[in-house]
Amino acid sequence: MTSYYPSLIRARVSVVRPKITARRPVKVDCRRTLVVKCSGSPSFTSKNSPMTTSPPPDSATGKSRRPADENIRDEARRRSSTHNFKARYVPFSFVQNGSPTEESYSLDEIVYRSRSGGLLDVEHDMEALRRYDGSYWRALFDSRVGKTTWPYGSGVWSKKEWVLPEIDSDDIVSAFEGNSNLFWAERFGKQFLGMNDLWVKHCGISHTGSFKDLGMTVLVSQVNRLRKMNRPVVGVGCASTGDTSAALSAYCAAAGIPSIVFLPANKISMAQLVQPVANGAFVLSIDTDFDGCMKLIREVTAELPIYLANSLNSLRLEGQKTAAIEILQQFDWEVPDWVIVPGGNLGNIYAFYKGFKMCKDLGLVDRIPRLAETTFASAIQIGDPVSIDRAVFALKNSNGIVEEATEEELMDAMAMADSTGMFICPHTGVALTALTKLKNGGVIGATDRTVVVSTAHGLKFTQSKIDYHSREIKYMACRFANPPVQVSAEFSAVMDVLQRYLKKA
Repeated sequence: MTSYYPSLIRARVSVVRPKITARRPVKVDCRRTLVVKCSGSPSFTSKNSPMTTSPPPDSATGKSRRPADENIRDEARRRSSTHNFKARYVPFSFVQNGSPTEESYSLDEIVYRSRSGGLLDVEHDMEALRRYDGSYWRALFDSRVGKTTWPYGSGVWSKKEWVLPEIDSDDIVSAFEGNSNLFWAERFGKQFLGMNDLWVKHCGISHTGSFKDLGMTVLVSQVNRLRKMNRPVVGVGCASTGDTSAALSAYCAAAGIPSIVFLPANKISMAQLVQPVANGAFVLSIDTDFDGCMKLIREVTAELPIYLANSLNSLRLEGQKTAAIEILQQFDWEVPDWVIVPGGNLGNIYAFYKGFKMCKDLGLVDRIPRLAETTFASAIQIGDPVSIDRAVFALKNSNGIVEEATEEELMDAMAMADSTGMFICPHTGVALTALTKLKNGGVIGATDRTVVVSTAHGLKFTQSKIDYHSREIKYMACRFANPPVQVSAEFSAVMDVLQRYLKKA
């Protein structure tokens, strides 16, 4: 039997269980003018410094309208300032073990692995960030939401100090991604789950229709910086099952940087394929699976001056972690009980964990939510997840739980969600299946505030929806299918059909 997707969907779900505390009101400093200049040493600092609420440089607020002949990038260049925030690459094993390391790399180095061959992680100078208390960071981030000031109008770059603190705003490549809708799934929660506080974070309502934009703006911005520094980078490449290539090609096109995409032949949707093609990427359709494409792109980037854009590169996680911070913002800095995150190569759970953990460590909140990660529908083709060590770390440090979902379950969940006014992707269907099982198993309570992260737009997967509602997936019951009703062009026939329908409604 041939599966509708290349393999059966088995969704790994990981859960973070914090100490549950009552939701508390958060007092936020609503200062409007947060502009100051400060400078510091280029090296990391380890000495203790007194905490302050004096803001670091920020040109997003307290300003008059720019001159008519000046665009927002010109304005950012004129208002540029300096600060002492730093970040660097360190071996992920250092993060895992919590032990000191002498091995570190500048973010301006082109490096993807540690000397031992392990993953790298971006480490921020937490001592410098702690000089500003949690109320300051909350007010600063909140002051930038919805603005057009470059680059802070982006949901990612509004947290620039926590993402790529050393990059010049003029080097940033952004489509003002992020700031996505947090949708109260009122009807779905009540009708199918008996929950009254269920939310869907629509990260797929984004520039290229997926969550991948959050990480790609960071990676391509850093590449743009490297090219301006005359580093040997002629283009950016990735292996992809769809969304990564779409994000990469769009951001590279915006910056005028060549993009190279390796896709497994006949294993992604046409909606996903057309995006890199339309954005001018050099697309190679390769007769292999994702793992085969990933092996090839690693070999190619080791030989040619092509920058690797897959999640082996830890820069993308810095952008993706901002979605966690954004969720807290949207709840006025109250921590939800659960956040369920779809993922393919297991990097997403670590990105969300890192975002929530930074907020806790820097005093913006007093706990982290419980996290669950599921596996993407088509990205389940990734048999050797790059970020498995990151996922294991997040699980071990969060009392994680693993849940599974079949392909039919996710398709049914997608149809149920769509019937309540959403239009979700299969990835989100996996997450909703996991939520249903956790709720029915008594793990998630009826009154738990729960957020399901929707990582891609449903319009990328219209064929799967068509096949489901047409009952063309032979091995599925398609229990919630809603096919069109064929009727002759006669008034009496139309009336008969409508009357039967209205009796059931």
